[in-house]
Amino acid sequence: MTIRLYDTNARQIRDFAPLTAGCVSIYLCGATVQAAPHIGHIRSGLNFDIMRRWFEYRGYAVTFIRNVTDIDDKIITKSAEQGRPWWAIGYENERAFNDGYFALGCLPPTYEPRATGHVPEMIEMMRGLIERGHAYEADGNVYFDVRSYPDYLQLSNQELDNLRQPEGEGETGKRDQRDFALWKAVKPGEPSWETPWGRGRPGWHLECSAMAHKYLGESFDIHGGGLDLIFPHHENEIAQAKAFGDDFAQYWVHNAWVTMSGEKMSKSLGNSVLVSEMVKHWRPIVLRYYLGTPHYRSMIEYSEESLREAESAFARIEGFVQRVVELAGGAVEPSPEVPPAFAEAMDDDLGVPQALAVVHTTVRQGNSALAADDKEAAVARLAEVRAMLGVLGLDPLDAHWAGGVEKGDDLHGVVDSLVRLVLDQRESARGRKDWATADAIRDQLGQSGLAIEDSPSGPRWTLKS
Repeated sequence: MTIRLYDTNARQIRDFAPLTAGCVSIYLCGATVQAAPHIGHIRSGLNFDIMRRWFEYRGYAVTFIRNVTDIDDKIITKSAEQGRPWWAIGYENERAFNDGYFALGCLPPTYEPRATGHVPEMIEMMRGLIERGHAYEADGNVYFDVRSYPDYLQLSNQELDNLRQPEGEGETGKRDQRDFALWKAVKPGEPSWETPWGRGRPGWHLECSAMAHKYLGESFDIHGGGLDLIFPHHENEIAQAKAFGDDFAQYWVHNAWVTMSGEKMSKSLGNSVLVSEMVKHWRPIVLRYYLGTPHYRSMIEYSEESLREAESAFARIEGFVQRVVELAGGAVEPSPEVPPAFAEAMDDDLGVPQALAVVHTTVRQGNSALAADDKEAAVARLAEVRAMLGVLGLDPLDAHWAGGVEKGDDLHGVVDSLVRLVLDQRESARGRKDWATADAIRDQLGQSGLAIEDSPSGPRWTLKS
């Protein structure tokens, strides 16, 4: 068994070899909490949740760090616009992100550090970089000297002579305009912390290098994030950490975007779809299926039509699960192992689409067993399906989903209650042998897009596929 991952730095799929046998250390760039999350934000958390689950299935002990960037230019701008404290905006949106992660079934990280809680570690890293000749102070700012690090831009595969480094307001005193800020001098009305170089606040890139060093040490296995973070964020993280003396990440894994009309989903473009709104209209487990089942390196073009397709596909899986549980008269435990074809797909750069094909094939086999009244085979297929869905975080019998989702409105439950009322009327008509009325009710439900199946435990409804 060898797990293989696409390493952005190597630009190829590599065999995964952990630094410590039986252990995996992962650092994921988490939320910048200037606003509530859209589904593009949550996709990254979902993709790495599946990665973590697969490593754990394969027997690894996983340390998973997902940071919170709770101070940056955007948060300060929002604070000025809204007339609210920067920390209030950050905390409110941090909770919104955690609500979104929870709603879609993401396991909590091992640690979730905030940037503002790690200023001493940032000061220590800046001091070391200045002493080694990789950084300098100017006008209360501290900058990284990009020319001092020969491997700069290796991750993003750019040429230094062609580089245009993003910079913020007040970044004065640079020796080279391509140098980037580790620390930004205090400005009136902005939050600040005391350092040997004057009061100010951290640069975005320094935050992650310092937190990764604190929680995972000088070297760790996997650094993750969205494609948009490759430059400048991840490139600058590498320069800081390695110039400081760390080996840093051994593998760089990046997930693709959720797009609308071909553009990256972004609040600045006004095309975001907030998770808090989505869960009012779609079951969270369906959203997880929609966002988590494409390959993590593939773009997802958002549309309601594709969400409806995901809903129908998951309904077929869920319908099979429900039918076998009813037939078995109780819970069917997951198999201890997933089918070999599923494992092979997941080992190959987390090939979730190919793994999902195995799930659907197994569901079809189970449905055939149900049609043939082969209870033993149907139960066996369900055990396999539950094992596979568990790895993907999509097992409808898992306590997280079976107990109902506390966050947001579960419209499926509302619809179920309404349909049950109609089905009760149909059952009453059948009880008095009024077959015409019973058939008319069934036909009306069919015209509404519902399929009705009569089972030994009573009628059951599903969405027509």
